[in-house]
Amino acid sequence: MSQTDHDGPVIGRTFADSVPFFPEPDRSRAGGPNVVYVLYDDLGWADFGCFGSEISTPTVDRLAAEGLRYTNFHVTPLCSPTRACLLTGRNHHSTGMGMLPNFAMGYRGYTGQLHHETATIGEMAQSQGYTTLGVGKWHLTPMNQFTGAGPFDQWPLQRGFDRFYGTPDGMTNQWRPDLIEDNHWVEAPDREDYHFTADIVDHAIDFVRDHRNGDAERPFFLYVAFCAPHFPHHVAKEYVDKYVPVFEKGWDATRADRLARQKELGLVPPDTELPPRNPGVKGWDEYAPEDQAAMVRLQAAYAGMVEHTDEHLGRLVAALEQMGELDNTLFVLCSDNGASQEGGEVGSMNAMKFFFGYESPETELQVVKDNLEAIGCSPDFINTYAVGWSMAGNTPLKRWKQDTHAGGVRSPLVVRFPGEIADPGGIRTQFHHAIDITPTALDVTGMSAPDHVKGVAQEPLHGQSMRYTFGEPEAETVRTVQYFEMNGQRAIWQDGWKAVTHHEPMLSLELMLTGDAGSVTDFDADRWELYHLDEDWNELVDRAADEPERLAAMVERWWEEAARYDVLPLGASIGGMNGPPITGRHGLPPEESGA
Repeated sequence: MSQTDHDGPVIGRTFADSVPFFPEPDRSRAGGPNVVYVLYDDLGWADFGCFGSEISTPTVDRLAAEGLRYTNFHVTPLCSPTRACLLTGRNHHSTGMGMLPNFAMGYRGYTGQLHHETATIGEMAQSQGYTTLGVGKWHLTPMNQFTGAGPFDQWPLQRGFDRFYGTPDGMTNQWRPDLIEDNHWVEAPDREDYHFTADIVDHAIDFVRDHRNGDAERPFFLYVAFCAPHFPHHVAKEYVDKYVPVFEKGWDATRADRLARQKELGLVPPDTELPPRNPGVKGWDEYAPEDQAAMVRLQAAYAGMVEHTDEHLGRLVAALEQMGELDNTLFVLCSDNGASQEGGEVGSMNAMKFFFGYESPETELQVVKDNLEAIGCSPDFINTYAVGWSMAGNTPLKRWKQDTHAGGVRSPLVVRFPGEIADPGGIRTQFHHAIDITPTALDVTGMSAPDHVKGVAQEPLHGQSMRYTFGEPEAETVRTVQYFEMNGQRAIWQDGWKAVTHHEPMLSLELMLTGDAGSVTDFDADRWELYHLDEDWNELVDRAADEPERLAAMVERWWEEAARYDVLPLGASIGGMNGPPITGRHGLPPEESGA
């Protein structure tokens, strides 16, 4: 009897009358492609050169020229929920990530960690012949679990990654990051020229080389989650200096220039207009020249950080190309949400004040002016830019991160997969969402979504593959409906229409710190807007009064989707920049409440 005639060893009295058995290892299909996800943090829809920006991003531009740009791709309004969608192919509330891990609420949709019934693509791929590698920002596990004693079941290695190197939380000092490697904490390298972005890419390249040296055939899944350009906007001084003259024109002119370039690039319809400035954003000319100069330098640090990240992404792309891996790789690149509103009216040298309330614009600007040369290059500051600049980053969309209007949930998406794309450099306009990326990767690689992972029955994927768009530029979208919710902000897209409402959270400092989700206004009092996106690309003409029956039906459908995907109960647990000022105990100002 030969080994292939049985599924286990045949045991006799001796080797002579026994037959050994060596089970075949899990293997991907022959020639299966690699998969690379690259995720930017808090990058606006218009912040890449190939999406209309003045910022130099030649690596992303190259990937777009050899692949596709998607102009109707959506994410959630906040980082961790988008990461949950991207990695699992399910809606974020259904994974337990209705908000951030830092705000676990005690409800199924808000556990602050991924349910084991919603496995990551890493967990799916491990059992189907892929090596799985992750670097950068994790932010999918409550921080109180990152101890030497665990529990470890929600660390990256237990959620599908063979190797991981990066930061566990939502932000970190780029010059002095908090780092984990595999299942333990590590110290950042003590180098004068150290920067976290470079370190991320160094480890990504090393992980892939180590893997390939060990197995010449086995494909890999690589997840590169940059902390950039989330605040603090840390980058060497020469990058900041470069962009000061670029942005001295101000945010109003920047928006106008970007929209003009977007029209030239064919990214937006030729009749697209800019919406009014976002709430709380003043005209650039309303500020004194010295105040403008301070705000320009904060924006220059952000722009320099975007260019710096692109340079290091270029090293990764070059390394994959040198190893002969790039053209057998599905390469996906996007942002986790729109540009951030968390810098306040004029920006700040301490973005953590967002959670506790900024000082007056005059006071914040004075600190900036007192430290102009330290912006970006000093580890002592958590610098961030003004909301006018983030508004420009989302050109030509309304609002920003945390909101369910387009500025919060529309992300630039670049996909490169040689051999299947009919028109490299092309643009796709089909509606899609972050939950569609992993189904696409499974489709391209020939992997499946298992019924069980590690013995746990799995919830079906919620997304649908985008692969049909690769070869058919004009194909009708396969999606029909998608809900959005974040911190009480709500929206639903259905067959080219979108209903959306902006909910103003009411929150005290005490409630925020205790994680009490009972701090809400009346959700039934929120006013819903209605937009026909197939004709009104960037939500300019509210059709609510014209189409009351359609709006009512869509709002009702939102509630149905909310019940289906564990969105309920609704709450508003963190304050938005456009909400009332954050106060101390019992609604009193901090100085009176003892907060």
